[in-house]
Amino acid sequence: MSHLQTSSLPFKERVEQQIHNEIMRKAVIKAQETIGANRQKMVDELGHWEEWRDLSKQFRNHVLANLDAYLYQLSEKVTQNGGHVFFAETAEEASDYIRKVALEKKAKTIVKSKSMVTEEIGLNSVLETEGIKVVETDLGEYLLQIVGDKPSHIVVPAIHKDRHRIHKELHEVLGYEGSEQPEEMNAFIRKVLREDFLKADIGISGCNFAVPETGSVCLVTNEGNLRLATTVPKTHIAVMGMERIAPTFKEVDVLITMLCRSAVGAKLTAYNTWLTGPRLENEADGPEDFHLVIVDNGRSAILESEFKEVLRCIRCGACLNTCPAYRQIGGHGYGSIYPGPIGAVISPLLGGYKEFKELPYACSLCNACNSVCPVKIPLAQLILKHREKMVEQGVTPKIEQLEIKGFTFANSHPTLWNMGVKVGAKAISKFIKNGKPAIKIGALGEWTKARDLPISDGESFREWFAKRK
Repeated sequence: MSHLQTSSLPFKERVEQQIHNEIMRKAVIKAQETIGANRQKMVDELGHWEEWRDLSKQFRNHVLANLDAYLYQLSEKVTQNGGHVFFAETAEEASDYIRKVALEKKAKTIVKSKSMVTEEIGLNSVLETEGIKVVETDLGEYLLQIVGDKPSHIVVPAIHKDRHRIHKELHEVLGYEGSEQPEEMNAFIRKVLREDFLKADIGISGCNFAVPETGSVCLVTNEGNLRLATTVPKTHIAVMGMERIAPTFKEVDVLITMLCRSAVGAKLTAYNTWLTGPRLENEADGPEDFHLVIVDNGRSAILESEFKEVLRCIRCGACLNTCPAYRQIGGHGYGSIYPGPIGAVISPLLGGYKEFKELPYACSLCNACNSVCPVKIPLAQLILKHREKMVEQGVTPKIEQLEIKGFTFANSHPTLWNMGVKVGAKAISKFIKNGKPAIKIGALGEWTKARDLPISDGESFREWFAKRK
């Protein structure tokens, strides 16, 4: 199982599990409605939303068109500031570099702030194999880590849990004896984590945006954990997908405005942090050593493909918060650390069709995701493009290929088609019982699981229409 995968179960089994997971579905529905309402307030308050979206799209397209130059400028600035830069072509190269830094520093404890790209490269398991204690310090990520669970949302990783489940797990794993009040549970976790912050040798973070102009990394969070993770330990390692660049702070200003409103329905998150290299001689706090790991892991190939628009993504999760499919099956139904519409596009690109061929079909193509994306990624069209590519490459199930070939042949021969329609209208009622076909195979079997077929009266539509001319 690759680092991207969150489950080894087949797609249909995952979906079946999640559809019957009442706790998850109630939690996701509540979150979607709350975040969606708050987002709309912020959109209305900002005004000229479509112009902001157009501007954000232009910024991200400009970066992608000039990515090589900006990456070079970024690496030069970080080095000038006293930091170290490592370009990782693969997930293995990225995690191996961080592993070597950790061993060189003789690290025993590492604290991490939330980072999707470290999930993508499977960093935790690599470090833990070396006997290093790795602690997720984002509240949601920590709640998942202590029970061996996986994130189900890009921004709100534990969205599938309610406070009753969290209370139960805290009691079972950490011996928590307090109430179910979120404030009390949060205070308990804060006390536990404080010890790890103080003894950590290395702090690892993601990177929302890197600024080549100054060699800075911009980090957007709602908890104080990131600042502790990046300033208390002697070494800070930031890990970023290579496309996560904003040329100057002017662009960062616009993109953060869009990110916060789209992600959680807020003007700004509680903490907006800009870090530029290691601590200087006259500074009171900060790391003594700074490393920036820039991860490709398939992004160069995406940049050269017809899917390059997906690299505009700023990981706000707005598409998940509006998606009707995500509403029903949650993040774990997708079986990828990148769920929802964005996951349906990017997971097959990073992990291949062999592992994620079903995800482009976990979509009704309703275009809701397109309408909320702050950088105007045509997600529904990219999902449809995946379906086309899979048909071209013969990835789709053999029975489906035969069904389509049969339909195409009949549809391209009018005489055969008309004969089939007439015979079918008279014979089909013998094969339908209580709205279901007698043989439930292929697409028809799947389609009728939740739908009833009409009972034929023996007359085709063309025959009915001819009588009424």
